[in-house]
Amino acid sequence: MMAHRWHGLLLAFALVLTLGAARAQPAESSPLPGLMDPDRIGLGTPRPAAATGDVTDPWETFNRSMFSFNEVIDRDLLFPLTSAYVGLVPELMRLGVTNFFNNLQDAWSAVNNLLQGKPEQSTVMAMRFAWNSVFGVAGILDLATELGLERTPEDFGQTLGVWGFAPGNYLVLPFFGPSTVRDAAGLPLDLAASPLWALNDASFRPWTAVLGTLDIRSQLLGASALLDSIALDKYSFVRNAFLARRMNLVFDGNPPEDYDIEPPAPAPAKP
Repeated sequence: MMAHRWHGLLLAFALVLTLGAARAQPAESSPLPGLMDPDRIGLGTPRPAAATGDVTDPWETFNRSMFSFNEVIDRDLLFPLTSAYVGLVPELMRLGVTNFFNNLQDAWSAVNNLLQGKPEQSTVMAMRFAWNSVFGVAGILDLATELGLERTPEDFGQTLGVWGFAPGNYLVLPFFGPSTVRDAAGLPLDLAASPLWALNDASFRPWTAVLGTLDIRSQLLGASALLDSIALDKYSFVRNAFLARRMNLVFDGNPPEDYDIEPPAPAPAKP
């Protein structure tokens, strides 16, 4: 895989995660109450300071440089192309593109739901994929939602979290955007199951990547402007929003309260 073929779509996915988290997070809740159950995987003990939203970011210097790099890509390339896409393509056609990509992702979500021990959700996602693929013109029409088959999208990073793997340090990847060590480890499988690999042969994937990028970024034009206007430190805002949303996704919206995301500090050496 060559990075220049993927950077737009991957950056857009990162923006979807972070900006979606910012809009969904209740104002009175802590942005970082905790990512995993400490009793289950040994991440620490209850700590009141977690409610302040403080995050240890040991790779912050690298992360901030990558964050700035990704912003340049978005500002100078992705945003202008997306604005043209929205201006030229009718809304109904853009909705069909969104449904098409969502349908392909539903198949991988069915696998991850099953791996997480959620057979009912896995069955629903498999039925969504089959129904929309056959009767929804390859997923362009989302007829499954009209039947009450709701989406529960899952990725392999979430699966690793359900299995008990700690998130590790926050990490901003060039082109890929916000992540954690755990999510970065799950990324290769997510990419292998993405529409970029699932559709046709290698000669077609760059066009699929471009279309998927424009589709996702077009849904964030208003949200990105809002982020620019409200965030004094955009890097910290995006980091906390991303981690909060990943926490909620792993726990299906019911994370444990008052736990820090950090491992306990090592005990002082005995004299």
